[in-house]
Amino acid sequence: MTLAKFNFRTAMLLGSILIGASPALAETVLHRGNAGEPQTLDQAHTSINIEEFILKDLYEGLTIYDAAGKIVPGAAESWDLSDDGLVYTFKLRANANWSDGSPVTAGDFVFSLQRVEDPKTAAGYANILFPIKNAEKINKGELPVDQLGLKAIDEKTLEITLERQTPFFLELLAHQTALPVSKASVEKNGADFVKPGVMVSNGAYKLVAHTPNDSLTTEKNASYWDAANVKIDKVIFYPIDDQAASVRRFEAKEMDLAYNFSADQLERLRAAHGEQVHVSPTLATYYYAFDTRQEPYSDVRVRRALSMAVDRDFLAKEIYSGSQLPSYSMVPPGMASYGDPSKADFADKSQLDREDEALKLMKEAGYGEGGKPLDIEIRYNTNPNHERVATAVADMWKNTFGAKVSLVNLDVSSHYAYLQEGGKFNVARAGWVADYADAENFLALSLSANKTFNYGHFENPEFDALMKKSYEEIDPTVRSKTLHEAEALLMKEQPIAPFLTQADLWLVSDRVKGWQDNAANQHLSRFLSVSE
Repeated sequence: MTLAKFNFRTAMLLGSILIGASPALAETVLHRGNAGEPQTLDQAHTSINIEEFILKDLYEGLTIYDAAGKIVPGAAESWDLSDDGLVYTFKLRANANWSDGSPVTAGDFVFSLQRVEDPKTAAGYANILFPIKNAEKINKGELPVDQLGLKAIDEKTLEITLERQTPFFLELLAHQTALPVSKASVEKNGADFVKPGVMVSNGAYKLVAHTPNDSLTTEKNASYWDAANVKIDKVIFYPIDDQAASVRRFEAKEMDLAYNFSADQLERLRAAHGEQVHVSPTLATYYYAFDTRQEPYSDVRVRRALSMAVDRDFLAKEIYSGSQLPSYSMVPPGMASYGDPSKADFADKSQLDREDEALKLMKEAGYGEGGKPLDIEIRYNTNPNHERVATAVADMWKNTFGAKVSLVNLDVSSHYAYLQEGGKFNVARAGWVADYADAENFLALSLSANKTFNYGHFENPEFDALMKKSYEEIDPTVRSKTLHEAEALLMKEQPIAPFLTQADLWLVSDRVKGWQDNAANQHLSRFLSVSE
């Protein structure tokens, strides 16, 4: 009898413990809407933020952005900089491991960064690491990869030598291109290292499933050095470029985060969801690129005329409901190291005066009424906001010049792949989000040597020379002045027509905790939690 009573009471006690523990044991899942299907999960070939959002959950660089968008230690716990500003020495965390349990080593970073600069890799973003000694020469095939300014002092100490002082170098290391790969995994698996069940990663999460155009699932990486503080067990990314569908899924509570909703829904969404609607100003520029390889876009007069005829105030107020601002400069405002950007010389004129001047320029170039017909094709990536902008710009060019304008759209991955691979076009929509808070990041897009992001293949020796001078300048004041001169020249030539300074539009469920709006648009899942 006594034993039976003991067993009964014990069973009751254990049952109450298990019942009380069940909420804590329940798997926590974050459902993230992503604005399209990633082209790649290979760091060396990444280029857009919908890839970045995934990759930075899977991998961790030497430095990372925290929840507030500030640079903090990542896989490296600390670093020292030499007195001349040219040599960084990074100390990797002793407990930094890959998802297979093996240690993350300085040799992995040497291998990863050499892989990016190796011309055989054909990394589109190789230029972002050109501040590293010999990187540019190696990428051009002028030196072997072992001459890159990297040295594994020991298993957990990495030395990086620079070509020149680079104030924003720690921000470069937080870019997805600088994320490490496991040397052992890449050498064993080749191109298959990115696949679920094969990928070995060092971030807070590991890849467990990927169904293209449906979902990508990651799970908490038990080998991650800070796993104890990662609160979400599973993150599922949904590649939805249909903004209306994305909003519907958010409102149906199928997704906790939705990125880039249609701006014309801003008022309705704010009325319905209040503080769950986030409009976060960011260092980003919305622009159109002209293909300068072909007429009439090889003529600066035509480019300037087309740019002048675009009513940016209309785009900002009527299409984006004031969530974005009119822009006449490639560099967005808000960079302390740069100050006010250099605007196009027509920025302060009224729209009517711009249109009058545009008509004169177009007539001088021999196009429009009484001249050669203007037949323009605008390319853009599939998105309701981009479609409305393209439609509005087409109407402006029709009304001002009598142009015949057609529209062509592709999904985001295909659109940018076409531009980056050198496809010919007339006019193409593009956007640039700062990789680091420095004007050079925006101006370098138009360098003749930038074969990936100089979509319009603009070539101007004077512009290239000014940019080269800025790279060699140590004095920050003189460097800023030189970059302003380069931007002024770019805005005079108008190979790209900036339209808007962007804001990031997010829907964030009130069950998501730890979210902080930030200009860098960095929102690693490891800093978030979810509540029921």
